[in-house]
Amino acid sequence: MENFEIIIPTLFGLEAIVAREVKRLGYETTAVEDGRVTFKGDWSAVCRVNLWSRCGERVLIKAAEFKAVTFEELFQGAKSVEWERFIGKNDAFPVKGHSLKSQLASVRDCQAIIKKAAAERLSGKYGISWLPEEGVTYQIQFRILKDTVTLMIDTSGEPLHKRGYRAHSNAAPLRETLAAAMADLSRWKFEYPLCDPFCGSGTIPIEAAMMKLNIAPGLMREFAFDKFNQISEAVKKEAREEAASKRRDLPLKIYASDIDAECAALTMENAKKAGVERYIIAAERDARDISFEDANGTIICNPPYGERLGEVKECEGLYGEIGKTFKKLNNWSYFILTSNENFERLFGRKADKRRKLYNGMLKCNLYQYFSKK
Repeated sequence: MENFEIIIPTLFGLEAIVAREVKRLGYETTAVEDGRVTFKGDWSAVCRVNLWSRCGERVLIKAAEFKAVTFEELFQGAKSVEWERFIGKNDAFPVKGHSLKSQLASVRDCQAIIKKAAAERLSGKYGISWLPEEGVTYQIQFRILKDTVTLMIDTSGEPLHKRGYRAHSNAAPLRETLAAAMADLSRWKFEYPLCDPFCGSGTIPIEAAMMKLNIAPGLMREFAFDKFNQISEAVKKEAREEAASKRRDLPLKIYASDIDAECAALTMENAKKAGVERYIIAAERDARDISFEDANGTIICNPPYGERLGEVKECEGLYGEIGKTFKKLNNWSYFILTSNENFERLFGRKADKRRKLYNGMLKCNLYQYFSKK
């Protein structure tokens, strides 16, 4: 089966986690850079990584990489790509991408030039002057960084964080890939309970449950590759059957709570769609009042940050109050994500460890407090 370079874009800070995911699937990474992980694989790898990556954003096939500082160089470089390896004479090939720190700064112009170059290449190869673009969609993505152009084929379609279980969400939902990363970084042991006292739409509890139960995050959805002509039905079936067979059952105890009763109900609605509702107990509860009969456990949460001045002050007051509450949980570990740089002072305790993560484009820290036991 044909091998090629595969790129997985990531949120900043999650590269090492995604690299571990790739290695667990049996592939060796060739590069781990800011915002992306690269490895070599075949069409089976495309299917398996799409199904299994919890923290990657997409799975892209690298078609070419070259330097370009003029539009003519961009055109010639894009035209030299063997697009016919992927795109048939009837297939659609929309183009999108971005440019950073490069002389070719106009994304719209770059988009049009790459589209024209690909069309000329395909027209010449297929001996036709008009490409109907009525067949399978092969989304071309480009990244121009410091004048280096990377051209890719998107095999995912919708971003990987769209698992399929969260049709509804609260006002400020946490991206599923980031929630999964927080669960991974917590090293939560399933023998002890897990709690998210700011559960919102339930993303952290659901992702934690799916991780421990080894439920492939992509099992509930379709991908762009499902329609690719290069991948046989047998290969796709094998990848899905493998993913379905890996699920395990464990006696998990996961508490989810929120001061908003609708969020607690939404958490259970989404947990049911994800197939993990029997492992999660959701309730209306103020995070400042939580207590547990369990002597040991792990808290993973994403409390509100506040966007306007009044909200920021309110959130800072909240951090102090939950600091007093969490302090009573001597044998619990807690992992708290926030963008507030003064969190440790407000919370009343210096973190045992901090890790810089990005919630979308917002720089945050995951403050990690380990059990005293």
